[in-house]
Amino acid sequence: MDPWRRVLGTAVGAVDRAVVVALQMRGARDRARADQMGHDERLEVLRAIHRDYGDGLTSDAATFFPPPRPIDPALRPVRRGSPPRTEVIDASWPSTFEPYLADVAEKYVAHVENRTARARLFFGERHAPRRPAVIALHGYMGGHWMLEEAQWPIAWLTKRGLDVALPLLPFHALRSGPRRGAPPFPSADPRLTNEGFRQAVSDIVALARWLRARGAPHVGVMGMSLGGYTSALLATVSKDLDFVMPMIPLASVADFAREQGRLGEGEQGDAQHAALERANWVVSPMARPLLLPAARALVVAAEHDRITPSHHARRIATHFGCELVTIPGGHLVQLGRAEAFRGLAALLEREAIIAPRPQR
Repeated sequence: MDPWRRVLGTAVGAVDRAVVVALQMRGARDRARADQMGHDERLEVLRAIHRDYGDGLTSDAATFFPPPRPIDPALRPVRRGSPPRTEVIDASWPSTFEPYLADVAEKYVAHVENRTARARLFFGERHAPRRPAVIALHGYMGGHWMLEEAQWPIAWLTKRGLDVALPLLPFHALRSGPRRGAPPFPSADPRLTNEGFRQAVSDIVALARWLRARGAPHVGVMGMSLGGYTSALLATVSKDLDFVMPMIPLASVADFAREQGRLGEGEQGDAQHAALERANWVVSPMARPLLLPAARALVVAAEHDRITPSHHARRIATHFGCELVTIPGGHLVQLGRAEAFRGLAALLEREAIIAPRPQR
C-alpha cells in the first residue's frame, strides 16, 4: 500500500472509531441490563429467544414475513425542481405490522409515532413515461430528510432514469417520537431487533408494491450500514424486488456485538456469539438464499471501514454469489463511492432496467 493511501486509511478509520465511541455512550443506558447479566444468564435468555422464534420460521419465511396489506399513502407535495425536473413528495401510511411475540407486543406498539410508515419520494416529471424505482435505506440513527438527501446521489439517480424512495426504518427520525438517545431498534433485546426487522420488511415491501402499482416497471432496493443489512434481508424474503445493492452493510448483529466488545472473551465469548447469532437468525440475511439472480445483486465494501468492516460485505457477497466492489474510504468518509454507484448503473443497464447512456 502506498504511503498516501495508508495515511488516508488511518484518517477515515479514526473518524469511524470516534463515532462508534459516541454511539456506545449514547446507547449505554439501554444496554445496562444486558451488560449486567452473567454468562450463564445471557446464554439462557438467548436460548429462550431462539426457542420462541424457532427454526421453522427460518425455512417458512412467509409465516414470519407475511405479505403486507395494500397501502394508499397520504401524499404531501414538498417541492418541484430540486433535483431538476423532479417532483418531491412525502408519503405516509399506517404500518400494518403486528409483533410476532405476544410478550413484546404491548411494549413495541406503545411507540405511537412508529405506527406510521413514512418515505420521501423523488418522481420524474408527471407526464414522463413510468420509470423504474430504487428504494434507498438509511443507516443507524439516520432518516432525517436533509441528511438523507445529502447522503444519496438523488440528482444522479433521477438523471439516470430512476425514481427514488427514501423510507424511514422503524423508530428512526420522524418515527422515533420524543424519545432521546439511541433508537430502540436495533436493540440490546434480540426480540425487539427481530420485530424491528420484521416491521421494516413489511413496510418496505408495501412501499415496493405501491410503487409497482403506480407504474414502476422495476423496483429495487439499496441500503447503507443498517440499511444494507435490511436490503440484503429483503432480497432473501421477498420476491417483490428486481435488484439489490447492500452498501457498507452490517451482515451479522452477533459479529457487530463481538467487534464492539459487547460479548465475553475466549470460550465464553464464542458461546455468547453463537447464541446471539441463533437468537437473531430468523432475521439474518444469511439464513435464506438470495431470491434474485446473482447478476442483479451487487455488494459494496469500504476498505477502511471500522464500523462494519469489509468482512461483513464479503460475507453477504459470498452468500449471494454476486459481485463485490471495494471502495477506498471508510464507513462515514466514503471516498470512492461514485465507483459503487457506477457499478449499480452498469448492473441496471446490463439487465435492461435503465437505458444505457448514449455513446459520445
